[in-house]
Formats: sequence, structure tokens, C-alpha cells
Amino acid sequence: MIAIGTDHRGFKLKDALKSFLKANNYEIKDFGTYSEDSVDYPDFAKPVAESVANKECEYGILICGSGMGICIPANKFKGIRAVNILSEKMAEMSRRHNNANIICFGADFIDEETAKKCLMKFLITNFDSDERHLRRVDKINNL
Repeated sequence: MIAIGTDHRGFKLKDALKSFLKANNYEIKDFGTYSEDSVDYPDFAKPVAESVANKECEYGILICGSGMGICIPANKFKGIRAVNILSEKMAEMSRRHNNANIICFGADFIDEETAKKCLMKFLITNFDSDERHLRRVDKINNL
């Protein structure tokens, strides 16, 4: 299952990504927001990060205007490695080398089609679990 959450600025992109994921047979847990009314992004980063940290969901998707604001609170949770993504290569490397488990998008900086491509790359890429990457991710997890 994939957790998804956004503030008001990412609402349209969230709905587009939800439809895309459902069409590709992914299960989604939507933590809101459910309109374009102004809200605070940390309120949506928290339940998504918690659901991934406690393994209720395998991955998370977070969206705000820049992708940066919503990424910061997500990374406060133990075991979360949230990354702000703008390209397929960034999505791939975040999974391969960092074992990222939450992908963040800035709705003001990425178009819907690019976000879909990045998301699919993120979801299909496996972690390169060789010794050096395991060691580095373990250091992140133990900060």
C-alpha cells in the first residue's frame, strides 16, 4: 500500500497521481487534504510518515508547492528517508543508493507527466543492498 498526502498547493497533483496509481493496480491510503483550501503541510506529512515508519504502508508520496516544506517534517520520523524529486534519475538513485521510502514533489516545479514517470521509477527501482549502501543507510537510520 502507498500512503499519499498533500497540502492545498499539491491537491490537483495528488488527485492525478492517485488516479494514475489506481490505473496501475496500486492500493492507496489517502491522508488528505481533500480540497484546495489552505492547510499546513506538516499536518499531512506526519500521518504519511507514520504509516511508512510503522510499515502500514510500504511507500509514501508527499506533495506541497516546493516539495521541500513537506519533506522536512517527514524526515523527522525514525526510519524515514524522504526525498524531493525532480527527475527520473533522481528517483532511481534515491531508491538504489539511499533506499528512500517517501517521494516528495513540488507541484509548482514539476508537471504531471514528469511526476508520473518519476513516481513509477521510484516504485520499480530496488535498493542496491551491497555493503557500502547498507552501511550508509544504517548510519542515516541511527542518527
